[in-house]
Amino acid sequence: MIRLEQLCKTYHLGGESVHALDHLDLRIDAGDYLSVMGPSGSGKSTLLNMLGLLDTPDSGRYWLEEQEMGALNEEQRAKVRNQRIGFVFQAYHLIDRLSARENIELPLILTGVAPRERRPRVDELLERLGLEHHATHHPHQLSGGQRQRVAIARAVIRRPALLLADEPTGNLDSHASGEVISLLEELNGEGITLLVVTHDPAMGGRARRRLWMQDGALIRETNGDGNVTDSEPDRADAPR
Repeated sequence: MIRLEQLCKTYHLGGESVHALDHLDLRIDAGDYLSVMGPSGSGKSTLLNMLGLLDTPDSGRYWLEEQEMGALNEEQRAKVRNQRIGFVFQAYHLIDRLSARENIELPLILTGVAPRERRPRVDELLERLGLEHHATHHPHQLSGGQRQRVAIARAVIRRPALLLADEPTGNLDSHASGEVISLLEELNGEGITLLVVTHDPAMGGRARRRLWMQDGALIRETNGDGNVTDSEPDRADAPR
């Protein structure tokens, strides 16, 4: 589903160059469940932003479902992002003046889905996520776990192929975190490709593929059995 080849991204901060992605290669199959872990500044969020078409690499190539993303203009990238990719963030990013229902419905409105089709799809998600009695509540009237479930519903209402979650349980207590993780894994079980960026080793350890990043490179990958399945070449030998 996804293929990254020699992806590079450098930021220039305070006169210094920071290699956020350093000749990164990655392949992801449809339906995969991956976690990306590593210290702050290792490139995890940059990788997520590249996969989500929120940023562009300095060099390298990115294919999503056999289509090369570097060949697209910004309008075309926005269309792919809106139709094929869902995002879940630590800070929810809900619109305060909209109700839970309206937040979930918004992507359908923006893509021109007719009202007669929007309502049953939103109702179905509200019921599935246990939010049917909170449909008219605004974000400030919801708990953290409820707000994150609304954010997940908004992310999947368009039925994306790829779901990107950036620290999705970072603001939640253990009970709400468990509910959110279970929901994400349920969606993955239905065929959505799931990639989770996390500092939480317990959450990261649940993924079938576990990637570790350092200094913009993938340095190690293990599978669900803990076996090392891939690793970055020695840095001195890495391709340039």
